[in-house]
Amino acid sequence: MTILLCYHFGSFRNFKHYYLFFIEEHLASYFLYAVSYTCFVELMPCVFFDLMPFMRIQGFGKCMGISFVDSTMIPVCHNMRRKFNKVFDELTKNGKGTMG
Repeated sequence: MTILLCYHFGSFRNFKHYYLFFIEEHLASYFLYAVSYTCFVELMPCVFFDLMPFMRIQGFGKCMGISFVDSTMIPVCHNMRRKFNKVFDELTKNGKGTMG
């Protein structure tokens, strides 16, 4: 939860960059048993209900009209099976993912 609080009150715009290049490199001595980024993202929902009341009181500021989302591309499917993917039927092309 400390990592998430520092992220929300910090100046980083991308959580993946924050975790991989700040926590794992610069603050590794403070978080000796830090898990990998993928594992951390899977564990984040576990602290949601604990973190939300605090963020509601302290964390939310005024929206400036621009919001950033961690946009890591997810591959749609393997190129051999792309024609059989019904969800992304119109979008699937060679080398394409969820980001286009």
